[in-house]
Amino acid sequence: MDICSFALLDRVSNPHSLQQELTALLRQNWLSHVNHRDYREGHRGGWDVLALRCAAEYQVAHPILQAFSITEISQWQDLPCLESSPALLSVIQSLACPVKSVRLMRLHSGAEIKPHRDIGLCLAQGEARLHLPLQTNDALNFYVDGKRVPMRAGELWYINADQVHWVENKGQEARINLVIDCEVNTWLRELVYAAKIRA
Repeated sequence: MDICSFALLDRVSNPHSLQQELTALLRQNWLSHVNHRDYREGHRGGWDVLALRCAAEYQVAHPILQAFSITEISQWQDLPCLESSPALLSVIQSLACPVKSVRLMRLHSGAEIKPHRDIGLCLAQGEARLHLPLQTNDALNFYVDGKRVPMRAGELWYINADQVHWVENKGQEARINLVIDCEVNTWLRELVYAAKIRA
């Protein structure tokens, strides 16, 4: 099987509930992304994050440790923001694979995530990154391996983050994605391959 760059896995059945929860979560304390080298701010801001699930050892630690994993982690814990968001929690619990970190990532209008790779974060290496856009626009361009991913709000996508990828938000509103990092198992591998065949 050739390398899969991205695949549309599913569509959520409750987009209205997700939007209501997002409205509440926007009032939380979001953190600027720590990797300033890999993005450029726009006229309305840059790239920020809200942790929803983190390493168990950081459950009561500073939010920056909750949002960005810097060591090898074996146990993960939902944070209060996720526990009080039943629609988002339902999406995560519907995944029949081990879920690691979960966070909301917001790319403001005019901002860009520069081309980069997240080494080893792909199906073949046993790690997978899933994206679920909650808020997006037609001028949001997400590229993986030089190909544009046609993401729409409410769609769950697998992204091969081990390949070069970049994002540019040329729209007037921020893009907000639910980003889920998972361990690959048979269920997830078969889901991605079936989606790739359908495409």
